[in-house]
Amino acid sequence: MHPTPNSETTIPGSQANPPKHRMPTRNRILFFLTAWLIVLMPFLFWWNTWFGRQLSDKDLRTYLHDEQKPRHIQHALVQIGERMSRHDAQVAQWYPEVVRLSAHPVEEVRNTDAWVMGQDTSGPGFHQALLKMLGDSSTMVRGNAALSLVRFGDATGRPQILALLQPATITAPHGGKVVDASTVGTSIRQGGLIAKLQDGGQTTEIRSPITGRLHFVGAQIGATIAAGAEVATVDPGTDQVWEALRALYLIGQPDDLPAILPFQRELPDIPDHVRRQAIETEKAIRERNQ
Repeated sequence: MHPTPNSETTIPGSQANPPKHRMPTRNRILFFLTAWLIVLMPFLFWWNTWFGRQLSDKDLRTYLHDEQKPRHIQHALVQIGERMSRHDAQVAQWYPEVVRLSAHPVEEVRNTDAWVMGQDTSGPGFHQALLKMLGDSSTMVRGNAALSLVRFGDATGRPQILALLQPATITAPHGGKVVDASTVGTSIRQGGLIAKLQDGGQTTEIRSPITGRLHFVGAQIGATIAAGAEVATVDPGTDQVWEALRALYLIGQPDDLPAILPFQRELPDIPDHVRRQAIETEKAIRERNQ
């Protein structure tokens, strides 16, 4: 028989003011410490990788020679470039280091260095170093060197600038079985993974030489491909195209128009500012050659 509302039967747990259970002090400390670390760790990562963090002259000297951490060298170079753009006379003390780093073994360092040397056309040795970088093994280093040379009034790098408007074709360094591959339409950063090849017990990662979007992927997972086979093509990214068009506005020739005109199309993957720049670049070239 169930008790009625008037019954004196006591129902367990029905007290008006049940006791409150408090977290032990030790557990509360651990909880707050964990939460603090969750917030702190991303900040520390950002702080150590953000190139906008100001460096003292002492830090610059240390970072420029930190061969164990190439990102430190890049950070120092970015800071030097920003000081150049502000016409800081003291930054000239680092110019010999900037020239030295044009031959650094790490591609990302050379890429940043090529950009930095374009910030001051009076830098001793900059012009000569940039001309040498036109023969670099990296598409992006060659392109950045060519873009910086335009600031010197030097059009020697025009072929390298035109190359920035073209898709990058990636081929297999050797034969093997495809064990992983990205998909068409994927946005990819420079150095981003496109595919993995397995040859016996060796796995090779194939990475993108540029930032852009995968236009074609010929490597299907499970397929076996030969050395030199086309693995993928990557369309150049918006920033790369825009910078190339701006440079050709100044140094472009009529022969360059076939590479420029496709970017005038009203397509979803061509931003308005790129399309407008392509139109202005074509106009400038035609007027220069009337």
